[in-house]
This record gives sequence, C-alpha cells and structure tokens, in this order.
Amino acid sequence: MVSRFFCEHLVYGRVYSSEKGKKMATIGNIESLSRFLEKACRRYGLEEQITQASVTEDGRDEGGRRPSSPEINAAWQRAARIFQEGQIVKGVVTGWNRGGLLVRWDELQGFVPASQLKDTPIFDSDDSRDEKLAHWVGEELSLKVIELDRSRNRLVFSERATIWGPKDGERLLAQIMPGEVRRGYVSNLCDFGVFVDLGGIDGLVHISELSWGRVNHPRELVSIGQEVEVFVLNVDREHRRIALSFKRLRPDPWTVVDQKYHPGQVLSATITNVVDFGAFARIEDGLEGLVHISELAETQVSHPSQVVRPGDRVLVRILRIDSANHRLSLSMRQVAQPASDSGFVGG
Repeated sequence: MVSRFFCEHLVYGRVYSSEKGKKMATIGNIESLSRFLEKACRRYGLEEQITQASVTEDGRDEGGRRPSSPEINAAWQRAARIFQEGQIVKGVVTGWNRGGLLVRWDELQGFVPASQLKDTPIFDSDDSRDEKLAHWVGEELSLKVIELDRSRNRLVFSERATIWGPKDGERLLAQIMPGEVRRGYVSNLCDFGVFVDLGGIDGLVHISELSWGRVNHPRELVSIGQEVEVFVLNVDREHRRIALSFKRLRPDPWTVVDQKYHPGQVLSATITNVVDFGAFARIEDGLEGLVHISELAETQVSHPSQVVRPGDRVLVRILRIDSANHRLSLSMRQVAQPASDSGFVGG
C-alpha cells in the first residue's frame, strides 16, 4: 500500500492528535517528518502547519469515499501516455516507506522502489533504511513509469529506467522466453531473493532458486551491482514478472550423488548448522548430510556444540545415501575405522 501524502494534496483522514512543535504526520502507515516539511514545503512556499492524521489503508475515508476529480482523471490519462511512449518525467520525493520512495508527479502520487534508484541503497537495519531514504525527501528525480494500474491506484516509477532506451523494457518482455540463459546485474537484495536488471526490466531470483544448498541470505552469494548469469524460469507478461534461477544453471547434485560417492568413503566437510540432535555438514555445494549426535565422538556428548561449530572443517565418513529423499548420513566417530571394521555401519 502506498499512502498519498504530499504538499498541496488533500487527503481524507481523521485527526487523532496534535502537539505543538512536533511537525509530523501519519497517513496510513507513512511517517513524513520535519525533513519533508523543511525541504519540500519550503520548495513550494508553503507554511509548515500539519497535524497527525490517519486514513484507511486503501485511501478511502471512514465514509468509504475516495478522492477523485477531473484533474486526477486527466493526470492518469497523461501517466498512461508517458508510460506507453517511455517518456522521462520529473517527480518530487515526498516521503518513504519500507520499500522505497513516495513521489509526486502531476496530480498523482507514485512509488519508486529502492531497487529502482540509480544508486541503490543498502540497508543494514530499519533505522539505516529511514536515515538513507530520508535524504531523498524534497529532491526532484528524473523518472520513467514502469507500472501503471488505475484500478489499483498503482503508479510505479524507476530512476534506473531512465538509462534504458524508450522501449527496452517492453522489447525485452516480449522477447524473453522460459528456458533461456540471460546476463544481467544485481539491482537489489532482500530477505526473499535477488532482483536482477536484465536490461530494461527486473527479474526475481527467489531465495529457493539461489543454490541447491542452504542459503540464509542472498548476500552470502552475490552483491549489488554484480554481473550474473541467470536461467529464465517463467515469464508473466500480463503482470510484468520474470522468475529467474541461479541454481538451474548447474545440475542438481542429488541426481548424481550415487555416482560420485559411496558408503564408507571418508571426505572433508564443513559444518553448516548445529542442532540438538546433531550437526549438518556440507560435502559440496548443494549436498549436506547429518552427523547424528551419537556419531560425533567416541565419548558421550550432551550437546553437539561441545564438539563442533558452524564453519568447522571436519572429516566425515559416509554411512548411508538416500538420493531419492535427499538424505545423507555421516559420521565423525567412525572416520578412523576402516570400512571393513565391524564398527562401521554401512548400506
């Protein structure tokens, strides 16, 4: 949801409190602080007079009304035209939310995702996000419309798109096909995956498609601005969405595990996770097995953390391989024992 809030714009709301000297407004879930008032309102010559107010999340007031006028309707028509023609326009940043910047263009409010800024910011925390995005408030940006849906009151801009040709995104969207391998640049990282700029439009590599192995966060594998190769999984032209994959560029290691490894084999592995019942160890990218707590050491262990920590390099012996269910049983305790010893549990 993108709240509508900018200078000279009327919104339906309900004042619930005001406090002299605190120039802050809450409209929906957006907080625009004194930085906006000092910069943006000064730009338009307005007085810094504002109270706290709230509106429903869809922009209607409590009576169910939605602001509309001939001027607003005409602005949507102009937005549709510049979208079709790929024109570059100017928009003023009026606020921010978790995902990016709120901008005013013409009579409308739009949204610029953080990933669509030329200098994509990297956020270490919520406070860091607020601090970095606040620096844009009151600034004028050169923008292109990359998504427009009047029925949903959705107008999305991009600053990065101004470096593309007028029809680059549309041409790419029409041509790209599932099964292709494309090159692009990482435009943004988030908890659920990686956005890749393919040259006019972004695709998403979901975190489940980053690697055949365990990935806690995309930053473990790639960084913003990095050139990458991707496999195209799916193209949804109606909604302008492209699903991508890193891991499909390589074979699934579980499909060849029986050919490469066998019970009794001793290998070097890296501990990736420690849990109450044992430790997980990676023998190669995409292949992890469990060292049960009973297989960590010859002596009794009350908790695996007494023996190993994530990141430790250890020797393990393969006990069992279940490729169908993606399970690999490993032992550290039996490493020193020859495979022919009665102490080895194979098969």
